[in-house]
Amino acid sequence: MDLPHHGYRSTKQRTRGGPPSSDSVLFDDTSSTAPMNSQGYYTPGYSMGGTSTDMQGGPGVNNLFTDPVANAAMMYGSSLANQGKDMVNKEISRFMSVNKLKYFFAVDTKYVIKKLMILMFPYTHQDWEVRYHRDSPLTPRQDVNAPDLYIPTMAFITYILLAGMALGIQKRFSPEVLGLCASTALVWIIIEVLVMLLSLYLLTVHSDLSTFDLVAYSGYKYVGMIFTVLCGLLFGSDGYYVALAWSSCALMFFIVRSLKMKIIPSTDSMGTGGAKPQLRLYITVATAVFQPIIIYWLTSHLVR
Repeated sequence: MDLPHHGYRSTKQRTRGGPPSSDSVLFDDTSSTAPMNSQGYYTPGYSMGGTSTDMQGGPGVNNLFTDPVANAAMMYGSSLANQGKDMVNKEISRFMSVNKLKYFFAVDTKYVIKKLMILMFPYTHQDWEVRYHRDSPLTPRQDVNAPDLYIPTMAFITYILLAGMALGIQKRFSPEVLGLCASTALVWIIIEVLVMLLSLYLLTVHSDLSTFDLVAYSGYKYVGMIFTVLCGLLFGSDGYYVALAWSSCALMFFIVRSLKMKIIPSTDSMGTGGAKPQLRLYITVATAVFQPIIIYWLTSHLVR
């Protein structure tokens, strides 16, 4: 007997139809790619896309970071890199101390103006002694007699730019000529410093001068070179030679008075120290006389 259909479902199971044709499928059927648990959710940790390779090298990368041998190798490599960095910094510090280099650039506007006036008019300056505080020299901004590297560096750059302008005015400018001018000026500085260090070593003279001090005193000549080239461009050859004579005499006077307090010759084996005046005189005069020759060599070809 047929039962009425009041609130009852038919016990007859429906048969699942076949999959639609390829033309009517709008989305890919991914229901069969991931297993489902009894609650109807996807199983955790299952990759919906199968075995994939990410941008970091695939699933083996995760195993690499969890491998104790790989971690030990990475730690060992980082320790070697740190040791190499410390060794490089130590070797650099042997030849060039960063803190000492900062000392030579501790300047201000007031110091720069005073120093330039002393370089151009050294005859009016009276006190040439470098001041110390607790056995350490004062910074250039605190003592105008202290050497610095700011003025030589800026003067060197200004000289190169001025040389390019002078060559351009004379229709002789080219990058090769300007590069040759810059390299020649730099080589002269290196030669002068090496000659000074060699002289101090061969004459066994103990001095308070460091390599940075020698570079600073050698670089002050670029201030006079700029003045000489400018006068040559403005007033011709006559102005050039007058400026050359003035800047050469001023620089020699400045070098002699500055190095006089820096160079301290050692005593002889008997302890008499009889060679002190001679050594001081020879080194300071030779260094001072060498400056006008370099100035003329580096500026004569820029003025015609």
